[in-house]
Amino acid sequence: MTEQLPPAIIFDMDDTILSDDRAAERCFRQVCQEMCHRFQPVMPEDLLADITEVRRWYWADPERIRRGSLNLALARRELLSMAFERHCIEDDELLEEMSDAYQKLKAATIEVIPGALDTLKSLRSNGIRLGLITNGDAEGQRAKVRKAGLEPLFDSILVAGEFGVAKPDPQVFLHTLDRLRAEPQEAWMVGDNLYADIGGAQAVGIRGVWVDWRGSGLPDNTPAIPCRTIQSIVELNPENTE
Repeated sequence: MTEQLPPAIIFDMDDTILSDDRAAERCFRQVCQEMCHRFQPVMPEDLLADITEVRRWYWADPERIRRGSLNLALARRELLSMAFERHCIEDDELLEEMSDAYQKLKAATIEVIPGALDTLKSLRSNGIRLGLITNGDAEGQRAKVRKAGLEPLFDSILVAGEFGVAKPDPQVFLHTLDRLRAEPQEAWMVGDNLYADIGGAQAVGIRGVWVDWRGSGLPDNTPAIPCRTIQSIVELNPENTE
């Protein structure tokens, strides 16, 4: 029997509605290849491997999530600097140029997860109130929202860089609940980050639905236990249930 959907559902954006991590790696790969003559004899694939490793390490720490989510440009420069250090690359100008080139590529790369928009439209047409909470800077995340055509689909959109605090701070969830006219027990939070999305929501009484888009399963040191695990939000589409 299919579980009944709640009156309100709050969604994360990156790697929940938009394919962000894979797009980020492709953009970093292109930048490394285009600028490889600037950091020879280091091979572009070697620098990319370290950027990827540092990125995943960087965004696994609660404090870095809180700080970096409000200033993605600074976070990007910090992680690039760490990758540079591994190869003894000392070139601040190159670091800035790579960071800027990446941001331009990334801003132009909006990849909606297949079926995500149809799912949101279906949920909305079934009377479910929808909220969006996304960490990140105001300009960059708002641009994604506009380009992906998400604005008409949500009753509430909160961008951390505009609001002043980021997930998992309780304020972002409580503010969104107020906008959706919903009590915590009447809402789900759907997202891919166990700490920021699931743990943050559960701390205020919202049920957490984890999007395990990698299919990796819960890590041994998981910061939160979701009430439900899905691989794509398409699984929440009322038109796909029986």
